[in-house]
Amino acid sequence: MGEELLLRMTGISKAFPGVQALDDVHLDVESGTVHALMGENGAGKSTLMKVLAGIYHADSGSIWFNGADVSIPDSAVALKLGISMIHQELSPVPAMMVAENIFLGREPLNRFGMVDRGQMIAKTQALFDKWGIAINPRATMRSLVVAQMQMVEIAKAISYDSRLIVMDEPTSAISEREVSHLHHMIKSLKESGVAVIYITHKMDEVFKISDKVTVFRDGKHVATIPAADLDRQKLITLMVGRELTHLFPKEDVAIGEIVMSVRGLTRIGVITDISFDLRRGEILGLAGLMGAGRTEVLEALFGVTRVDAGEVTVNGNVVHIKSPSDAIHAGMGLLTEDRKKTGIMGALSVRDNMVVAALARFSPGGILRPGMIEAAAKAERDALDIKTPSLSQLIKNLSGGNQQKVLVSRWLLTSPDILMIDEPTRGIDVGAKSEIHKLMSGLAKQGKAILMVSSELPEILGMSDRVLVMAGGRITAEFSREEVTQEKVLEAATLVAPAA
Repeated sequence: MGEELLLRMTGISKAFPGVQALDDVHLDVESGTVHALMGENGAGKSTLMKVLAGIYHADSGSIWFNGADVSIPDSAVALKLGISMIHQELSPVPAMMVAENIFLGREPLNRFGMVDRGQMIAKTQALFDKWGIAINPRATMRSLVVAQMQMVEIAKAISYDSRLIVMDEPTSAISEREVSHLHHMIKSLKESGVAVIYITHKMDEVFKISDKVTVFRDGKHVATIPAADLDRQKLITLMVGRELTHLFPKEDVAIGEIVMSVRGLTRIGVITDISFDLRRGEILGLAGLMGAGRTEVLEALFGVTRVDAGEVTVNGNVVHIKSPSDAIHAGMGLLTEDRKKTGIMGALSVRDNMVVAALARFSPGGILRPGMIEAAAKAERDALDIKTPSLSQLIKNLSGGNQQKVLVSRWLLTSPDILMIDEPTRGIDVGAKSEIHKLMSGLAKQGKAILMVSSELPEILGMSDRVLVMAGGRITAEFSREEVTQEKVLEAATLVAPAA
């Protein structure tokens, strides 16, 4: 582990209208180390890193980097100094190739001063080969799944040969296998003297790869402690300022009759012969590695994609779902994996995001009734404890946990029997995770049937009444809550599914 001080940030403060995002915080990072930044959403972690990366300008404070006092007015200066950042919110150029995204703004040129696409593709392939990334440099970004886009962003940051790489939630959209791959990459970076500042909400990662941990709360520095001196409960207490003993507040609920029955659901080349029952009051976990077909099952059931075979019954009646509208009418709701891309409507208010799926309910006689909308939105805000200055606030300005609650309220306003939730706590801080889990448990207690996809095994084990495991587009195992273990899930998730 390196001992040479590489970065010192001192007295950093940053205010936004109505919010003191950073209040006189400091941070020291040594070369060749992994330094985790922990804290709830809004604690100031990403804001501090955006100051370091030249995206925000601090109101006060100083930065010392690699032996000198520095000013970082923009991201270009940060990159020249040797500081690169992988952002939590991916922002690829969808129509461009992978190689073009990686070398955007620094394209290799031929002797005529034109972009040398062949050289750019070759450099990208060499980069991918070095770091074991199996993505075609010629593929367009829009053709990639979220996990592949994340790996491209990681490769891009590494390609700058930086002395320090900031990784903001780098594993929020990738599978356990890819997480392991990333951690191996980080180990190699450490060995070459590169420092990594690592922001994550996944506790297990902190203890696996971090040398030191700095905790922020409400824009202030709380503590910097060697990772070896921390355990999970100590870290949670530092982050939230209180003991959080019920990360998975799963209530025992009487499991009722079958609400949805799925038989032989097949989409050729994607999912094969998916069959299961979902009961009232049940949380059914759907586990598996990235690419196993979990999200694809939810999309098929909700009419986002067409299927080639299979039958679905809801409350004993066969339903023919060819579109999300059909699914909503059948009593289903779907919270998608990517809140930003396919969940929230960022340019709309909290109120509009809540009611958009249930406008018919607020339009008796074909006339939209603002009073009904306002009353329903207020009721949902209060029932779900959604923290927002007003219902007119743009949803994009809310924390991830509160955005997720708004999306839950959207579907609750359609009065569903079945809620399908894809990665319910992805990119959400530990305190908000507990709130989302409590909300899910409460909905099950009300008799809702919940089908939950999660890549976090503690979430699968902690919240599920029953667990289905997928691999290669098929269900490879089923476990009761009493018998399921992390080892059993991983074993079933890595099975090679038999050929169709």
